[in-house]
Amino acid sequence: MKENLIQMKSFQFSIDIIKLYKRLREQKEFIISKQILRSGTSIWANIEEAIAGQSKKDFLTKIFIALKEARETKYRLRLLQESDLYEDSVEKNLKDIEIIINILTKITKTTWESLKK
Repeated sequence: MKENLIQMKSFQFSIDIIKLYKRLREQKEFIISKQILRSGTSIWANIEEAIAGQSKKDFLTKIFIALKEARETKYRLRLLQESDLYEDSVEKNLKDIEIIINILTKITKTTWESLKK
């Protein structure tokens, strides 16, 4: 089965988050790094669960969870950026998560509208 855009973007984002986590740990940042790892990698996991959902409602529930995790990840990336806890830039991660949030928002709106019919 061919992967769709959100699957590809969220999987690549998970890989990038794992790499960021490793760099943060090397810089002795242990709290936010763990939180970013958890929320950042769960986006893809929830999308995969949504795709395997038993119904449209189940799909929508899992996509909403992925969207919430994406927003949490964005929050933590912004904290990391503004707090100077990390020496490098997380600007690319912030741009990527914004794209993911936008796609997930469109998916939720479209699915919600189709359920109302």
